[in-house]
Amino acid sequence: MVSIDIGKLESFILEKIAKTKIPGLSIALVRDSEVIYARGFGFRDVDQGLHATPHTIYGIGSVTKSFTAIATLQLVEEGKLSLDDPVSKYVPLDIKPFGEPIRVHHLLTHTTGLPALAYAEAYISGVLGLDTTWLPLASPEDVISFMRDSEKWAVSRPGEKFFYLNEGYVLLGYIISRVSGMRYEDYVKRRILEPLGMKRTYFHKEDVEKDPDVATPYILDKEGRYIASKFPYGVTADGGLLSNVMDLSRYLMMYINRGKLGDVQVLSKEMIELMEKPHVKLPFELLGEEYYGYGLIIHKNFLGRRLIEHSGSVLVYTAFIGYVPEERIGVAVLANASGYPLSNIGMYALALMMGRDPEKELPFIRTERLLERLEGTYETYRGTMKLYVRKRGDFLYVERRDRYTESIVPLIPIELSEERAIFYTTSWGRKFYVEFYIKDGTVELIYERYKLIKVGQ
Repeated sequence: MVSIDIGKLESFILEKIAKTKIPGLSIALVRDSEVIYARGFGFRDVDQGLHATPHTIYGIGSVTKSFTAIATLQLVEEGKLSLDDPVSKYVPLDIKPFGEPIRVHHLLTHTTGLPALAYAEAYISGVLGLDTTWLPLASPEDVISFMRDSEKWAVSRPGEKFFYLNEGYVLLGYIISRVSGMRYEDYVKRRILEPLGMKRTYFHKEDVEKDPDVATPYILDKEGRYIASKFPYGVTADGGLLSNVMDLSRYLMMYINRGKLGDVQVLSKEMIELMEKPHVKLPFELLGEEYYGYGLIIHKNFLGRRLIEHSGSVLVYTAFIGYVPEERIGVAVLANASGYPLSNIGMYALALMMGRDPEKELPFIRTERLLERLEGTYETYRGTMKLYVRKRGDFLYVERRDRYTESIVPLIPIELSEERAIFYTTSWGRKFYVEFYIKDGTVELIYERYKLIKVGQ
């Protein structure tokens, strides 16, 4: 068994939550059917000085979609539902993008042909008071009414293209209710949460309020202040669960053990493998060869292995679960604000569990470290002029300031290595290249007609 450099993981987590001002975070690592590490970092409540623990409750956002997928496939196993059934068989909504019916399979894989209709974004924004938008969709029936004219918004035939569609998983929740004869939330509790012993995983506000260890949800404002907020309770099948990393560890063990935890078989091995099947290629690349299955994302090459994962966010809570089936390892990470991607922390942990060096072997970490190294204050010959290079998100910007004016220029990467980094940008329609050279402990910048040397952070 590979030993884990826990100190390296903890240093990485502390660095990232401090830099992006995440108030609190909880993480758990799983191997086989055992939690091998669990810890809370920072505050579950900043004002009261309450620290986060492995038992702290957070919203898990779209990680809920994998629960919805399991519920759907349970009904398929029981012969009550078919993946080829048209959605209109169960939902009073007859949408046929380019004349073709949307089927249950299309909802599970986000291949309905409809681009995101942003119901969830508008709903969360309204509930949290972020702007004046108010879209009172309190039930699946409300979402169905909202989608009534969405056929004209379609951009492809069902099955052709991936468009992440929260509304599609709301429809799945509605179908589960119709077919099972019970509320979606009751079905998930009875058929998934209770059998897996996930006793502190909730849908309802009254249950959360009774729990003694719940993270306060926060918005980080423009000045970096923590604004205590609230969880957007409402429609649930696409992102309404709240949980903790210890409960999610049991959930991960079920996947690692092919649908089984202890004596309980929640879903057959064949159906778990169907969830993990790469049904549609994703329109983005992180490691290369990313696909969507049923409620899960598949990375075909995570350090030579398959990584199965899903993230979640309701802005005031973020989440990530991931597991490597061949290695029988998994990780759950939860936080009470948006900030550094929890997926990066989760993959960093999984790499360490595999005995690999994430700093050297995960490309997004290498890129992140390189951009951080390029940040700083640069000067021309004898300090005659200064430029400032700043990292914002995934991009570098060159800033030039004087007493009265300021210019901020984005840099688009072309080539990145340990020795040099080449970017391009534009000015008044003119494209030009920006070059950084790293040698002998110094960083040189070639920008327009200038050569500059990094002199400080």
